[in-house]
Amino acid sequence: MNVTAFPPRGAGLESLITEKVSCWERLQAERRPIFIYGMGDGAMKIMSVFREYGIAVAGIFASDDFVRGHSFAGYRVHKLSEVEEMVDDFVIVLAFAAGYPELVDYIRALAKRHTLYVPDVPVIGGGLFTYDYCMEHIDELNAVYRSFADDESRRVFLNVIHFKISGNLHYLTHITEEPEVIYRRILRPTRNECFVDLGAYNGDTIRELLEYTNHKYYTIHAVEPDKKNFKKLVRYVEEQEMKRVSLFECAAWCKDTELPFSSKSGRQSVLSTEGGSIPARSVDSLLGGKSVTFLKMDVEGFEREALWGAAKTIHAHRPKLAVAVYHRNEDLFELPLLVKKLCPKYKLYLRHRLYIPAWETNLYAVAE
Repeated sequence: MNVTAFPPRGAGLESLITEKVSCWERLQAERRPIFIYGMGDGAMKIMSVFREYGIAVAGIFASDDFVRGHSFAGYRVHKLSEVEEMVDDFVIVLAFAAGYPELVDYIRALAKRHTLYVPDVPVIGGGLFTYDYCMEHIDELNAVYRSFADDESRRVFLNVIHFKISGNLHYLTHITEEPEVIYRRILRPTRNECFVDLGAYNGDTIRELLEYTNHKYYTIHAVEPDKKNFKKLVRYVEEQEMKRVSLFECAAWCKDTELPFSSKSGRQSVLSTEGGSIPARSVDSLLGGKSVTFLKMDVEGFEREALWGAAKTIHAHRPKLAVAVYHRNEDLFELPLLVKKLCPKYKLYLRHRLYIPAWETNLYAVAE
């Protein structure tokens, strides 16, 4: 396996995508026992694909702190040490997300002891990101690849594609970027930012931005649909005694409306037919023509709608953009192409921050 260094801009992805066998096909051909590491929604999605491919599950294990002698999906949940005592050689399939250095380091160390796959299943939407899927969308992927402003973005793009197909953690390890580098080299925030935060969660991105502006800003507009998260956001703003901050308990959308919503009291609260309804606002409506210099959106798979809802704002002000491109399979090519359509003068960058799987893969756009 080769991790691409700096693929040439003029080359087509047809010749650069070398991972052609999906992790699902490799698991299908495995003769060793396959154990799923983790429980919850991710494990259920993976087990659904296993059934489709006829892949047998030998068992499930969890981190020691989560093992209480219980069962999941009909399997007794083991500790890793128990599995290692029972089986000499086995395969691990990771079924949860990790974004903390200590946990990521543990998973990387685990991958050195055992064969480990991190299958890519979309957070929202269906389908699998396979080599065949890439070939079906090769024109769009090539268009995005050639539109990036630097070689590093092309390298990240290709490695993310390889990771999504193969489930091999190695591809992410070699493209993980520190937030400080992204802020200093690409976003370059000033002390007069008019910041709009879509998917503000508990204020974590606001807090991060202010670290690079010496806690200076001009205005902040923050949107968060989840009730519990919104309360945390309000508390953060009040505790910091922040001025010129407007908070909106609503979803970001392409127009002002009402939408069904499923609250999960975390980062992954989503629009869903299950649950109540919440108000939704477009950025254009919410700002009413006010200036914006930096627009961030991480709205759990509805970035496309949020971008359309900010079309007039983007055209008028050309703010710096930070857009999550990892929730849906198609986000990796649809969202960069949409950003270019809304403002052809944008320079596009792709970076991956510390996370397993390929979450926290973000598109950054800066007007020329």
